[in-house]
Amino acid sequence: MTFATPFKRLLLSAALAVGLATTAHAADLQPLRVANQKSTIKALLEASGETNNVPYTIQWSEFPSASPLGEALNAGAVDVGALGDAPYVFALGAGAALKVVRIIHAEGRNTTALVVPKDSPIKTAADLKGKKIVTGRGSIGHYLAIKALADAGLTSQDVQFIFLLPAESRLVLDNGTVDAWATWDPYTTVVTSQSHARVLVSGKQLLSNHLYFAATSQAIADKRPQLEDFVARVDRAYAWANTHPEEYAAAQAKITGLPLAVHIEVAKDTHLSPVAIDDSVIRGLQATADTYQKEGLLPRHIDVSQGFDKRFNATRTPNDQASR
Repeated sequence: MTFATPFKRLLLSAALAVGLATTAHAADLQPLRVANQKSTIKALLEASGETNNVPYTIQWSEFPSASPLGEALNAGAVDVGALGDAPYVFALGAGAALKVVRIIHAEGRNTTALVVPKDSPIKTAADLKGKKIVTGRGSIGHYLAIKALADAGLTSQDVQFIFLLPAESRLVLDNGTVDAWATWDPYTTVVTSQSHARVLVSGKQLLSNHLYFAATSQAIADKRPQLEDFVARVDRAYAWANTHPEEYAAAQAKITGLPLAVHIEVAKDTHLSPVAIDDSVIRGLQATADTYQKEGLLPRHIDVSQGFDKRFNATRTPNDQASR
């Protein structure tokens, strides 16, 4: 009994020492510079509560589309950002020293789609020969169009591509300037619900519909604890979105300016889940790169296996270990 009080004091001192050390370590963590495309990731993390109690500073940089986001990663201006299959291939093709540290799969009705006006005489992808297709250059929509054409025995030389941003793309589809639009949600939902466009080809069976969180090699070397924590928060945030579609939709609507009903429809129809970085995923992205090279959009062969870091598979945090 005579040792009880000193022992308690020893435990308290040790606990305080650990707490101070942890605080000092957190304070020493460098900021994580996150590339954000139209605030989507930021809005998701904020709505899910995953921006609370972060032991380092998240510095957000906003980009209007995937192409400039990939360029920022390539330049080392940001540490990590999310890209679809095609934009990530182009980033690697530009020589970016990037590694995928997390993959999120989107399972939905029309996550990506090739759409035509409701009264269009075009019934199959084969009917697109000689037609005009609008999409974003190097976007996932661009890749979907190429895949759809290939499945119909056509190439990109058999059509005329018009490269525009989504808002402009919808306008030229609606006014008849182009014959088809290769795009992704929420735009597929917008154009099918508001303009009553018809889905000609769904990307559900043609594409992986993966979102790749890619980090620079420098960030992986210097900021690994921050990256591990960040991708765990991303996992939990997407799990939250699956069970809170209305709240997630409301957060997105504030950013995009699109009708809340559109985002609710998309959120309820889409299931988002992390997938492991494995050989099948790498083979799938290699097929994307090979397709772009065949089409002449990439000047050389790219070994995409160099653009993945399987070590981050081991850092996945169970969804119930919320940080908020």
